[in-house]
Amino acid sequence: MKTVLVTGAGGYIGSVLVPKLLDRGYNVKALDRYFFGEDKLKWHEKLTIIKEDARRMKEEYFAGVDAVIDLVAISNDPSGDLFSEATYQINHISRVNTATIAKKLGVERYILPSSCSIYGFVDNDIIVHENSVTNPLTTYAKANEKAEQGILPLADSNFTVVIMRQATVYGYSPRMRFDLAINGMTLGAYKTGVIPLMRDGSQWRPMVHIQDTTDVMCLLLEADARKINKQIFNVGSNRNNYQLGPLAEEISSALPIDIKIDWYGDPDHRSYRVSFDKINTVLNWEAKWTAADGAKEIYKALENGKITQMEQSITLGWYKELVKWHKIIKNIEMYGAIIDL
Repeated sequence: MKTVLVTGAGGYIGSVLVPKLLDRGYNVKALDRYFFGEDKLKWHEKLTIIKEDARRMKEEYFAGVDAVIDLVAISNDPSGDLFSEATYQINHISRVNTATIAKKLGVERYILPSSCSIYGFVDNDIIVHENSVTNPLTTYAKANEKAEQGILPLADSNFTVVIMRQATVYGYSPRMRFDLAINGMTLGAYKTGVIPLMRDGSQWRPMVHIQDTTDVMCLLLEADARKINKQIFNVGSNRNNYQLGPLAEEISSALPIDIKIDWYGDPDHRSYRVSFDKINTVLNWEAKWTAADGAKEIYKALENGKITQMEQSITLGWYKELVKWHKIIKNIEMYGAIIDL
């Protein structure tokens, strides 16, 4: 593989993945709307920026492309529920379309980063695996499942398709998100000495560090097609299956301050405990990071000013802000400008 097209390249995962691919010698075509700014990706001689909506994918973008990593998504449950139509368009239909075009134009490999959230709610004594029945509860999860169902059948001997069901991601990124469990807990601890935690803390959630999941994406670019073609892999680690209450306690113990837990909201009914045995066995891969490692990484980045909390770091809040200002500007703009014509 020489050239990789990455959609959603300016997002939370993409802004970590793209530099990693460049460091490994790949040419990268980085396609995104760049809602969170183009500055998240630094100039590189092997990097081509394509500012485009994935719903308007053009065949010319696939010229010379060997593999696609289709990260684009409206990414999290609150955003998916508020922008439900766009979530189905982007997370489902656009990704099926991208995979279809890729196959038509001779791209060799397609990687779909999906989500373990499609398992939905599972009794606490059950551990789900890649062949378990899925039960998506949110628009985000349902759209991911539909993308999987639309894309996996495209696989054949000339077009390798592999699906990653990622655990909940955490860790530092240039496009930082504090609306993810471990990241948000660490921010709360840093700012106020309090970890906000949705009741009742008994729900299970698998976690994976952003460096680990992007390492898997790189691994899948190079893996023997016979091992991965038409396969689904849960991406995470058995060690990082957490109940949210004990997770908060692990983070509290890892940080250098006194912390208390502040319970909020109604009980979260999403609960799923996931087996990651397949990726360990088939690809001989194991996660390197723990929740404690990730919390310490983020805390240090906050302390030294490498990251700060801002509107962009809460995905739903930023989308709402963009929509608000789009309406304001449309109402007052004349002749393509505001004041200077």
